[in-house]
Amino acid sequence: MSIRQLLLLGSLLLPVALQAQTPAAAPLPVSLQQALQAAQDNLDVALARRTLAGAQADIASADRSPFPVLSASVNQIDLQNGNGSGNAWTEQRYDKSVGLDWTWERGNKRELRTLTAQRAADASRAELDETGMQQRLAALSGFYDLLAAQERVAEVTQIERNAAELARIAARRLQAGDLSAQETARTEIEAQRASADLRLAELEQQRAALVLWQLTALAPAPEQLQARADWPALPAAPAAAAVLEDLVEARADVRAALARVQAAQAALDGSSAQKKSDITWGVSYNHYPGTSTALMALRMQMPLQWGYGYEGEIGRASAQLALAESALEKTRRLARLELQRLQHELQSAAVRASAYDTEILPRARRVAEGAELAYRKGALSLTDLLDARRTLRATVLDAVAARSEHAKALGAWQLRSGLPVAAASP
Repeated sequence: MSIRQLLLLGSLLLPVALQAQTPAAAPLPVSLQQALQAAQDNLDVALARRTLAGAQADIASADRSPFPVLSASVNQIDLQNGNGSGNAWTEQRYDKSVGLDWTWERGNKRELRTLTAQRAADASRAELDETGMQQRLAALSGFYDLLAAQERVAEVTQIERNAAELARIAARRLQAGDLSAQETARTEIEAQRASADLRLAELEQQRAALVLWQLTALAPAPEQLQARADWPALPAAPAAAAVLEDLVEARADVRAALARVQAAQAALDGSSAQKKSDITWGVSYNHYPGTSTALMALRMQMPLQWGYGYEGEIGRASAQLALAESALEKTRRLARLELQRLQHELQSAAVRASAYDTEILPRARRVAEGAELAYRKGALSLTDLLDARRTLRATVLDAVAARSEHAKALGAWQLRSGLPVAAASP
């Protein structure tokens, strides 16, 4: 092997060696409350805050009168005969003037313009609340997905150890002539399948940790995230349906849609107010040597609205108002349907999780333990033992999934209904 090849091989193996020597980062356990708080302050919420700041700045822009206009002019400049001799400002016959003009807005235009901006800011504030709610819902789902993935890894690890132990026992029995090669091969296949299931469960845990890390950034690296066992207590039923309409009106997305309607109404009133012409008042001071050095002029001007009554602006604002009202009705319907769905999902998930926790999973464990004992005593075939183990594995995974579905349904209902998130079960 040449020196160049040795250097190339060394450059390839050096990162691998350094990575092997680098100690694994310590896991960072996080609670559900920590995840929810971090999601409340993530980048998506920060972007919504910037939008609100811009909407609040629009209020200051809208709540002001037109600026007065200062003007200065020099008139009566005679280019043919000249304006006489002497000082250009005090003796020559130039008409010099300084004026001030100010526009008087009629029809409450300023108030309506400001009200439109205020309602738009209210909508942005409610949308900020809704963005925070969406991020907390996503963090809650990600937290319980990670917690469920961790429990699946723990359960599958135990199953993989049992399968590997059974395969080792079968290999020794094969050497002793107490077990056939076919049954030994079956135990080896089960051990390999359990090992593959463990790798898949670990991959799912890594994916769940990455999703939660993207929402919360609670750890320097996603692989360090570890969810604490904050399962809610079983069972937990939703609040009575009598408060459903109150919950709908209190939701941030409904409040945002309502504020959009109010902003559109104020904009329509502002468009209608343009029918009242604004008046511009002006005054000027003139200095004209030879005639008078103290002349004053007063003036008033206003547009003459002939042939057009701002029908286009009013029609556009009316369409925007109708659109906002339709969006409000749609938002209310979707909010009501979501709350009803959350109620039904919580009721169903609570029953299912309770059944697995109190009946199905304990029975599956007892059956599997009995099968293990019977197999060791020679009273049960390998086929029946493997069937019992597979049943236990499927039941354990279904129980974890049921617990996760209940926790997510309960947490979503509590967040949407303004209730404190359930404390961890003992």
